[in-house]
Amino acid sequence: MPTYTAPLEDVRFVLHELLEAESHLAALPGYEESSADLIDAVLEEGAKLAENELFPLNQPGDAEGCHFENGVVRTPAGFKEAYARFIEGGWTGIAADPNYGGQGLPKVVNFVMEEILSSANMSFAMYPGLSQGAYNALETYGTDEQKSLYLPKLASGIWSGTMCLTEPQCGTDLGLIRTKAEPAEDGRYRITGTKIFISAGEHDLTENIVHLVLAKLPDAPPGIKGISLFVVPKFLPKEEGGDHRLGPRNGVACGSIEHKMGIKASSTCVMNFDEAEGWLVGEPHKGMRAMFVMMNAARLGVGLQGLGIAEVSYQNALAYAKDRIQGRALGGAKMPEQAADSIIVHPDVRRNLLTMKAFGEGARALAYWVGLNIDVYTKHPDPAVRQEAEDLVSLMTPIVKAYFTDMGYEATNIGMQVLGGHGYIHEWGMEQYARDARIAQIYEGANGIQALDLVGRKLPSHMGRSLRRFFHPVDRFVQENLENPELIEFVGPLAKAFGKLQQATVTVAQKGMKDPEEAGAASTDYLRLFALVAVGYMWARMAKLALEKKGQANGRDSFYDAKLKTARFFFARMMPEANGRFIALMGGAKPLMDMDVDQF
Repeated sequence: MPTYTAPLEDVRFVLHELLEAESHLAALPGYEESSADLIDAVLEEGAKLAENELFPLNQPGDAEGCHFENGVVRTPAGFKEAYARFIEGGWTGIAADPNYGGQGLPKVVNFVMEEILSSANMSFAMYPGLSQGAYNALETYGTDEQKSLYLPKLASGIWSGTMCLTEPQCGTDLGLIRTKAEPAEDGRYRITGTKIFISAGEHDLTENIVHLVLAKLPDAPPGIKGISLFVVPKFLPKEEGGDHRLGPRNGVACGSIEHKMGIKASSTCVMNFDEAEGWLVGEPHKGMRAMFVMMNAARLGVGLQGLGIAEVSYQNALAYAKDRIQGRALGGAKMPEQAADSIIVHPDVRRNLLTMKAFGEGARALAYWVGLNIDVYTKHPDPAVRQEAEDLVSLMTPIVKAYFTDMGYEATNIGMQVLGGHGYIHEWGMEQYARDARIAQIYEGANGIQALDLVGRKLPSHMGRSLRRFFHPVDRFVQENLENPELIEFVGPLAKAFGKLQQATVTVAQKGMKDPEEAGAASTDYLRLFALVAVGYMWARMAKLALEKKGQANGRDSFYDAKLKTARFFFARMMPEANGRFIALMGGAKPLMDMDVDQF
């Protein structure tokens, strides 16, 4: 009963009008041919795949779930065939290096596809999403032999990838892992241990699964400084005629799958490694550095899941609000020809819908800005420009992950509220979105951990260098536009919130240096304040652009007018949250830490 249409008009607005992606990409080696027309054509095909092939499998996949029997996992009906069409179209390797069989398209295009796939079928999107993370880690830290073996298979989608971090006794504190790696012959290692919560750890979509596994060598120092990374394939590859074929089964097996609240069509596995053969990735005892390549990409991907599921929730809530008749408008009948008015006439329904819309469109602009900067830091010929872009992406990663997933879950709950009782019923689809969205706040580093990462690592990093990559362009935009009477309703609230963010940054830094608990106590409110300013910055830029574009006789005045009205809603009804977050974080650690444990 639910529906989904990829929001391509808004995607094009952000990519081509707001970010002017074509001109930026043209300056990057390898992307010279990435014109707006090419990008649009690719995304139109991706939208068709998502709407026509993957979205129809979402509800049935949730109802059926994955099946586990004798170590074998079967995905729901239709998934295997859809995955075959997915890899036939080259979607797994859309941004992968052409030298390894990828299409070599910009990372920002892949960002758009991640959002669209998450809207259409979040469970399905998990499978190729994990493969992209494995590809990134091996591309960065793998040996030439590992790259030539694994990257073409991962790019093609014939093989898939996982990241094996968590163990029964540890999640966030990976220094406590017990999985062991014993040196063996020919540079191999024997991996023994158990990993839990492994997404796509076992399934029937690909012929092989490539596990990236954290483990400790016999001489490992304690803590995270003793962690190494290993590549452990499900089937050991063997070379035949210049190509790699499947050899014998490795000593890795799925012990069980989890029975979850949501994303039921994504297999979440307990993986047992019993002297499985593996190969070291990167340097001994420096596995976290390699794994963070995968984790940071995954965190941004999870943020896009929050955005994607918010978008599909909004579309279905909007459709329902336009169709459902209930009561009359408070100011008098708006649709007298009907027995009652559609519920979209009611102020509170509009508040709900506009909250979803303002978040989704603002978050999309912020996400694609980050995605474009990933292309810059991986491709730009100037090292200084690359460093600036990498600093910005690093700073924004915990913000995108935490804020997008918090708001993604909030949007699904709002959508359910708009549908009322029907929202609570399975056939309407909204309750599944709420269940699916909830995990995104937890995995790839719970959102509280993202907040600690922001205040504990990103703020002090390189004497605040990363902060300057965001603060400077925001300050410049405010100074250039604050006196413009047409923009004051947008830039004024942004300037005030930005001022509070600057003050909060100084306070958190100063108090945190004296007492780490002060920084920890402020972290969640600080991240939310930062996120509101970041999304507000994008909304102010979009409002300025809409004012410039409106009235240009291109037939899109209604689109730009809607942008302006949504921007007004954001600054009038959502940006004020920044004040409350500022007041809360300035309250310090004492209200949190003063109570004794036995008083809870």
